[in-house]
Parts: sequence; C-alpha cells; structure tokens
Amino acid sequence: MTTTDRERIRGDADISAEKEYQTVHRIRSRIEELQDDAAILKEHHPELHAELRDAVCDDS
Repeated sequence: MTTTDRERIRGDADISAEKEYQTVHRIRSRIEELQDDAAILKEHHPELHAELRDAVCDDS
C-alpha cells in the first residue's frame, strides 16, 4: 500500500466515499496481483515464496 492508502485505511484521512472506494479497489487489485506473484514464486522460486508467506502470515 502507499502511504496515502495506509492513512485512508486507518481512518487518518478525511476522505469522501468515492476516495474510500477507490482506495479499497486499488488495494484489492494489488492483492490479486500478489496472489498471482505468489503462485509464480511457489513454482519457480520456493525460497522466495517461503519468505513471502512468512511475511504475510506472521501471527505476531
């Protein structure tokens, strides 16, 4: 996410409903890309896939 996305998601920015929708849409698009990237890494570079999984799935 961008710094602006983080501010908007945290509620630190006073934004319109349209801006909120755009932010959520942009983040969802990035998540979809990340899913594709993860699948490629899993198949072609398992070490990087494990690093990504550990970073995203950290329970702490």
